[in-house]
Amino acid sequence: MNTEQVKGKWKEMMGSVKKRWGKLTDDDLTQISGERERLAGILEQRYGIAKEQAEKQVAEFHKDCKC
Repeated sequence: MNTEQVKGKWKEMMGSVKKRWGKLTDDDLTQISGERERLAGILEQRYGIAKEQAEKQVAEFHKDCKC
């Protein structure tokens, strides 16, 4: 799924994102707006993980997402 597709389907995907990463708030999801880099950055903050790990999780999520 490319960046434009993710942005277009973000409202549909928010439930899946919140289910996968329960520490994310509604404000976080609004701020992310379907942008992978923002999602990875917020995951770093909320979960205290390295940038590479956050990016890996986001990539896996996008690969597996059936939204």
